[in-house]
Amino acid sequence: MGYIEAIVLGLVQGLSEFLPISSSGHLALLENLFEIKEESVLFFAVLLHIGTLLSIFIVYHEDIYALIKELGLLFKDIFSGKGLRIEERPIRKLGIMIIVSSIPTAIMGLLFSNFIDKVFGSLIVISICWIITGFVLFFSEKLKSNSKEIEGMKYRNAIFIGICQGLAIMPGISRSGSTIVGSLVTGLKREFAVEFAFLISIPAILGSAILEFPKAIKAGIDPSTIGPMIVGFLVAAISGYFAITTMIRIVSKHKMIYFSYYVWVIGLGTFIYSILF
Repeated sequence: MGYIEAIVLGLVQGLSEFLPISSSGHLALLENLFEIKEESVLFFAVLLHIGTLLSIFIVYHEDIYALIKELGLLFKDIFSGKGLRIEERPIRKLGIMIIVSSIPTAIMGLLFSNFIDKVFGSLIVISICWIITGFVLFFSEKLKSNSKEIEGMKYRNAIFIGICQGLAIMPGISRSGSTIVGSLVTGLKREFAVEFAFLISIPAILGSAILEFPKAIKAGIDPSTIGPMIVGFLVAAISGYFAITTMIRIVSKHKMIYFSYYVWVIGLGTFIYSILF
């Protein structure tokens, strides 16, 4: 893997992780086109995940700091006998909802990991999932605007959004798209839906990186690729930052429908390519 491939993969990972177009689908397609063996880029894939995590921390650093601080206060209240006090403290409730949403995502990831490994390289499966993503994005823009934020959020809302995120283990199903749409379906305000979708991606992306790390170490690292991997990591972090800030504007302005056209085109193109080649 050279610098050009690393830059392209980093750019695609950073943009497609947060734009509703599926990072796993794009990376699988690029690996096929570049004829890159998955085993040879396992460590690089982990680095790309860390790069996108970094972009989330940069954009939402104030919220993340508040959540970490609130965790300490939560333990203090529990040990002092004051209880959870979830409804009294919105940032604490946000942290609890993130945890609740992450549970179904983790369960689905563990249950279907072997199946996903088998279909990850199937361009036909990816193309079909892209087309499905397109319909989800298209019809999501038909949803009416809501004003519910963390104060009005219910546990069932968090569970439903977590299930939507879990569906994105399928390559071609957008994680950001499915969680944002799931959030809108539950009645969350559009701006808050984007924030919640990206905050719950932290444990999902981190968990994926942790699970892949042992396999990446076992596969080994080619010293000649260290330079390209560092560059790819930086590209993923920078492009991820711009993708997040772009999505905040796009969702608030009801513009996700344009991405449905994109994934329909690339899905159909990938389907035709898989049949012909």
